[in-house]
Amino acid sequence: MKNPRQSAILFSRRAVACVVAAWFLAASFPAFAQPRVIEVLADKDSHFKIAGQTKAQLTVKAGEQVLLRIDARKGKTWNRDGVVHGFTMLRMKDRARVPGWDFELTAGMHEYSLTAPPEPGEYEVLCTVICSGDHEGMRIKVLVV
Repeated sequence: MKNPRQSAILFSRRAVACVVAAWFLAASFPAFAQPRVIEVLADKDSHFKIAGQTKAQLTVKAGEQVLLRIDARKGKTWNRDGVVHGFTMLRMKDRARVPGWDFELTAGMHEYSLTAPPEPGEYEVLCTVICSGDHEGMRIKVLVV
C-alpha cells in the first residue's frame, strides 16, 4: 500500500502538469485569440482616417486575424445604388487585388472579420468609388510583416 503523503504529492504534480499543458495548448490555437480591431473612418472629405494618425497607415502581421470596422460617411457625390466609398486592398508589387479585401460601402458602420495577407510586403487600400474630386487621395498604406 502506498503512503498517503506520496500519493497526494504525485496527484498534485500530475494536476499541475495537466493545467500547464492545457494552458500551452489553448494558447497555441488561433481560434482562442481575439482578432485585433482596426477602426477606419471613410470620411465625407474623401480621405481614409485612422485615429491618432495624420496619414492613414496600418501594420499587420502576415495571416493575422483582424476585425475591420469602417464608418463610411457620404462624400460629395453618391453612386446611384447608394454606395458612398469603396475599400479595396492591392498588393503593391503587381497591383493585384487581395482576395476578401474588396468592399462597397454604403453610409454607416460596417464590420468585417478578415485575415491579413499571408505574404509580407507593401500593400495599399484605395477607394474604388468616385466619391468626389479628391477621390484619388483616398488611400491607406499597409505594411504586412
